[in-house]
Amino acid sequence: MTVLVTGARGRIGRAVVDRLHAAGTAVRAASARPAELAVPAGVDTVELALNRPETFAAALAGIRRVFLYPEPAGIHDLVEAAGSAGVEHVVLLSSASVLAPGADTDPLASHSLRVERALADAPFTVTLLRPDAFAGNALGWAHPIGRRQPVRLAHPDAALAPIHPDDIADIAVRALAGDDLAGRAITLTGPQSLTFREQLAVLSDVLGRDVPVEEITRAEAEREMGRYMPAPVVGSLLDLWAAATVTPVALADTTETLFGTPARTFARWARENAAAFAGH
Repeated sequence: MTVLVTGARGRIGRAVVDRLHAAGTAVRAASARPAELAVPAGVDTVELALNRPETFAAALAGIRRVFLYPEPAGIHDLVEAAGSAGVEHVVLLSSASVLAPGADTDPLASHSLRVERALADAPFTVTLLRPDAFAGNALGWAHPIGRRQPVRLAHPDAALAPIHPDDIADIAVRALAGDDLAGRAITLTGPQSLTFREQLAVLSDVLGRDVPVEEITRAEAEREMGRYMPAPVVGSLLDLWAAATVTPVALADTTETLFGTPARTFARWARENAAAFAGH
């Protein structure tokens, strides 16, 4: 059995490649820019751009299982090509946002939801992994923290349950290597609910210095976040955080609930990534 891992340049995709290879599973790492892939010796690489159907056939030849990043452009062609190639199972890295009201029109949720719906009629089994907030989202605070500046937030008391990327990779590999998660749609979180303020307190402990928080208005947040992301995405995120301030995100499945392995905490992620917040 050979497994195709799309998005293999990404943090989770690379972790999935490494784990499968270490377990002795044949892996083909795919990327729109395969020359930039850094993979273990013995791992094949291939060009695969999820929005370019002409790259599908060669990438899927001989493949039985696929780890898929969500890209709606080209997804119907991909499902057809995968079925023709004899793919038996696909594990999709989706998002918990697809479960929220208004997901059809939400700029974040609709991206993954369109892929999920295309896979619903696929001629192979599918596992939908729906992680909520990623622990790595905290890297967005690296700039102010590294410069000893306050972290400016419109909703510092939004309570999320950030998941460690290695936990997502472990669950994805379990879904790819066996059949016990086949056909399931699994919402994933970390093991602990933490507000942004509490996450920053964890980082403060790890760094051994104060990390100040400055609460700002939504309008201020829209201006600041709008410098590096589209306005609809900014609005979607701020709406999500406002809702999580009132109703904390519920804990869902973790590596502990799925197969008895303790879930990695946000504090562990913070210790592993402390250097990113050190500044220059």
